[in-house]
Amino acid sequence: MDKMLAAITYGAEDTRIEEVDVPVIADDEILIAVKRCGICGTDPHIYRGHFPVPLPLIQGHEFSGEVVRTGAAVRTVSAGDRVTADINISCGKCFFCRMGQKLFCKEIEQIGVHIDGAFAEYIKVPEANVYKLPSDMSWEEAAYIEPLACVIRGQDRANITIGSTVAIIGAGPMGLVHAQLAKMNGASKVIISEMNQARIGKARELGIDHVVDASETDPVQAVYDLTEQRGADFVIEAVGAVPTYQQAFQMVRRGGTLVTYGAAPAHAVMEIKPFEIYSKELTIVGSYAGTYDTWVKAINLISSKRFQPNAIISKTVPLSQVVDGIKEAMNNKDTIKIMVDTTTR
Repeated sequence: MDKMLAAITYGAEDTRIEEVDVPVIADDEILIAVKRCGICGTDPHIYRGHFPVPLPLIQGHEFSGEVVRTGAAVRTVSAGDRVTADINISCGKCFFCRMGQKLFCKEIEQIGVHIDGAFAEYIKVPEANVYKLPSDMSWEEAAYIEPLACVIRGQDRANITIGSTVAIIGAGPMGLVHAQLAKMNGASKVIISEMNQARIGKARELGIDHVVDASETDPVQAVYDLTEQRGADFVIEAVGAVPTYQQAFQMVRRGGTLVTYGAAPAHAVMEIKPFEIYSKELTIVGSYAGTYDTWVKAINLISSKRFQPNAIISKTVPLSQVVDGIKEAMNNKDTIKIMVDTTTR
């Protein structure tokens, strides 16, 4: 077990499948044999060079696997345990960490973004970030814990209320999950807008209350028509583009809440009218990543079968084809979610 296969990104559109050394673990770290890793929306941005990361880098952060080795100080897991891990590694000592806000730690590193990730046969992670998995949870289901934890974080930040109307822009892998969780949180009416026909079909298949084809219908007007011309109580932007963020501001009712979930390019700017935020008493919340208790909630939700990732997973590719998978996720919107089988070369 001296060498492993990994997908290493050296620069923009330069990711190579190579044999490299298996990571060496410290006393407080765990070596995991990766079983599955999802391709996140961030991965194509990193691949194209649109997301600044240290290079070279092994991408991949939505993963599940089996413990194969533990450091001398590790006490909570053992070889053979089925696990996943919170990708956010912080210092644990600064103001933000001590305030329970480790996402804002200046020293935070994210697995697969700032340090080597799980598009590889093995990965090392700190013991403090590891979560054990139920024995009956499949590797594919477990690899969806990280994205589900992110959505739960957004829903918790929104504080969706029973009987409310929730509008979601974008029926991709995150928007579809937001729609399902909004129903679980008690929304009486969930509206989702999307332009891609395959994703529209998936939203209807999942039983979303109102699916708006934004290629034919003005989604803002559609939301108003479904809310007695008031606008939605909660609007979740799950695309990450200026035009859809502008739609979100138009969709939300007076006194409503807007959740900025979609990751827009860091340089993107848009015009807003401060008076509208002031006069409408809008609540605007950001949601950056899942961490804290959202990992436990995600594990419990999948374990209970209340949320079933397989309904959203489109296909699985071997590790040797991860670049093709990233390109497909980038260019083919008919594909919703791609998993990488890291046990198959």
